Amino acid sequence: MGHPTVYPTGATVYHPDKAWSGYTVFHAEGVGTVLIDMNGREVQVWQGLQGFPAKLLPGGQVFGSTAKRNPQHAFQDQVDLVQVDWDGNIVWRFDGLEQVRDPGEPSRWVARQHHDYQRAGSPTGYYAPEQAPQTAGGNTLLLVHEELHNAKISDQRLLDDKIVEVTWDGQIVWEWRASDHIDELGFDDDARTALFQNPNQRQLADRKVGDWLHINSLSVLGPNRHYDAGDVRFHPDNLIWDSREANIIAIVDKASGKIVWRLGPNYDGSEAEKALGWIIGLHHAHIIPQGLPGAGNLLVFDNGGWAGYGAPNPASPDGLRNARRDYSRVLEIDPVSLAIVWQYTPAEAGFVVPLDASRFYSPFISSAQRLPNGNTLITEGSDGRLFEVTPEHELVWEYISPYWGTGWAKLNLVYRAYRAPYDWVPQLPAPLEVPIAKLDVTTFRVPGAAAIGRDRVTTVKGVAGSAGAADFCVATSDEEPGSPLG
Repeated sequence: MGHPTVYPTGATVYHPDKAWSGYTVFHAEGVGTVLIDMNGREVQVWQGLQGFPAKLLPGGQVFGSTAKRNPQHAFQDQVDLVQVDWDGNIVWRFDGLEQVRDPGEPSRWVARQHHDYQRAGSPTGYYAPEQAPQTAGGNTLLLVHEELHNAKISDQRLLDDKIVEVTWDGQIVWEWRASDHIDELGFDDDARTALFQNPNQRQLADRKVGDWLHINSLSVLGPNRHYDAGDVRFHPDNLIWDSREANIIAIVDKASGKIVWRLGPNYDGSEAEKALGWIIGLHHAHIIPQGLPGAGNLLVFDNGGWAGYGAPNPASPDGLRNARRDYSRVLEIDPVSLAIVWQYTPAEAGFVVPLDASRFYSPFISSAQRLPNGNTLITEGSDGRLFEVTPEHELVWEYISPYWGTGWAKLNLVYRAYRAPYDWVPQLPAPLEVPIAKLDVTTFRVPGAAAIGRDRVTTVKGVAGSAGAADFCVATSDEEPGSPLG
């Protein structure tokens, strides 16, 4: 499916009477962490602040990182995780995971944080009326990297995912390592063989590392109806994560470290799994927090694209990335029955499936946030599109990032965006909300471009007319001969 080379950026649609209005935060490559209002106006930019992801805190503070490690020597490692106030002052920092000495650089301590983290008080890091992240204390959970060997997985060096919990003063008080739980992840023999032979290797300057799971989301379950009903798998302290490369969502028992609930890596077992369909290359799986519509359900951006380990097939001769689909879905799932409660797919977006299903498609990054009015904020990350839809799938807000990166992709990527209420930023008055009607693309023209002229229309008789078929029309202008339309 082709895409236009020129299209509007900034806010393109806004219906204040239907949207849940607030400030939206995201990281713009090469710029920093950006905060916009509903009309796309930039109300604050924390220049140079990395966001993996950027998260707004009450009081106009923000989470991010001051730098990422040189990609020649590390894969997606952030040097630190910092909390920054409105004026750019660092009020909290963690960089105490590991001491490294990258070639050509001095020895230093780094966090190796990647993809996600959570501050105590907020299970998911986004706004929920009954819960808020702590800003002057509290522990922080971080998703970090660790390099190791584990012969049960592969004979090659692994880039493993680890979760650590750190105190306000930077002490590590709990940790969990994904590779310790390989036997709990449900890989069949074909998947184990493919994984052993190639654990998704990444080439660095001086070594290869196998990014075998590529966990990209970490949240706390928080209070939920399943635990209240007696299902101990959903203890509020338990953690939920997802694996982009293995097509897995899992819940970890915080007390024992065991995986007590799992969806994937295969979706062809039970009838419920078959009805759900394959979740591929997913991002941002989490339990909707208490106090929001759909609380207790699982919300996930099912990217599609390419992911998974398994039996070789024509699209995957080595069994690596053996599941593929060329469109995305946002799914809200009951985690007990696995029934789909709500979804946003190309069909709900109004596209013809499968003819133009790829018009809703982000094969990497991306996210979804449930808003207090029941709407869902979706980050279609690979093309920098942020948009809000109602439960009935009506588009009520849209924003296209105007920032193109200069790295490997040279795209206007947005990893993940979050919406927060105006009162989380007391430094600013509530902004003026100006409706933005959706452009009629059949009549909109770039300034200077001529509209299609139909000053003279000739109906050709005898081809289709009085004989009963539709008339065949020729549109002409005074400057050149006409030609058949279509």
